Parts: sequence; C-alpha cells; structure tokens
Amino acid sequence: MLTSKQRAFLRSKANGLDAIFQVGKGGINDNLISQISDALEARELIKINVLESSMLTAREASEEICRLTSAEPVQCVGAKAVIYRASEKNPQITLPKA
Repeated sequence: MLTSKQRAFLRSKANGLDAIFQVGKGGINDNLISQISDALEARELIKINVLESSMLTAREASEEICRLTSAEPVQCVGAKAVIYRASEKNPQITLPKA
C-alpha cells in the first residue's frame, strides 16, 4: 500500500509520461493484462488511456487492472490512469520513506 507521500512522488514522475496502453470497447482481456504486466516489470510506472468507447471508466479500469496485475493505483484523472508496481528483477524507482 502506497502512502500519500509516495503517491505524490509517483504522480510527479508520471506527469511527463505518455499513455502506452488503451482500453477500448474490447475491454480488459488476458492479452492486455499480460502486456501491462510485462510493461510494469520493465518500467514500474505506466499510464493507461481509457477510450470513450470502453464500457469502463478510468477508475474502474484501473482497479481491475491493478487487481489482475498486483499493482497499485496511483492516479485517475479524466480518461487517464497511472499504475505502479515495483519491479522484481530490475528496480528503477526508489520510493520515499513513509
């Protein structure tokens, strides 16, 4: 579980990121979850765009993706969601202490 200080730190890091995944009318499937999990292992912090054609809101999509990938939600603003999961093999982001 992230503290508010850690969440703020990750939000500042995510500010310059571009969304690398889109959730559309196809919703969240196994292939998307596998790709997101691989991206989280490589990058630790990713941004996802939820299209208007999706049946999910950004918050709903973020919660579902986090549940399926064991990640932490960082932020949801409009149609964008930011999620974080510490890499097991190659950690790049050092979180501030609580």
